[in-house]
Amino acid sequence: MPGPQLRPETDYDGEAFADGLDGGSAGGSRFLECTFRGCDLSELKASRARFSETNLYAVHGAGLDLAESTWADCVVQGARLGAVALYGSELARVRFEGCKIEFANFRGATLVDVEFVDCQLVEADFAEAKLTRVSFEGCRLVSPDFGRGTFKDVDLTGADLAGPRGVAGLRGATVSALQLIDLAPALAHELGLKVAD
Repeated sequence: MPGPQLRPETDYDGEAFADGLDGGSAGGSRFLECTFRGCDLSELKASRARFSETNLYAVHGAGLDLAESTWADCVVQGARLGAVALYGSELARVRFEGCKIEFANFRGATLVDVEFVDCQLVEADFAEAKLTRVSFEGCRLVSPDFGRGTFKDVDLTGADLAGPRGVAGLRGATVSALQLIDLAPALAHELGLKVAD
């Protein structure tokens, strides 16, 4: 029996999605207590969609448009995603666990009470984003951009930061002493400091 189909401006309550949703369109739709399991989400168009108490397990795909979407009380587990547009989105009480996400665009997004656990984020763009009570436990962040971000109670101590950009924008975040040493060259470069041997 085929699963539910995605349509723009539609309410989905308690639906279970397990089929390929690649190329689907759900802009402005509302998902309440739904489950996405093993779905191909390539080229999904779901800008301004609202996700509440909705869980995504082992979803995959590239080219997702989730711009200006809203997420509350959701779990994203085991996802393998690339080129995800989340700019201008709002995420509250969302947990990402065991995910590998490349080129996630959180530019200008608002994240509150968000957990990243055992995730690999490659070139995540947090420029101009507002992060409050966000943690990155056991995560590897490759070339993240923090430029002009606003950070409050953000814990980066559990993360491996590789080649971060915009580190001067990390004001308000918590880093470990070892991370500070690793961040020093990038900070010096962004502040225009000359370091003498």
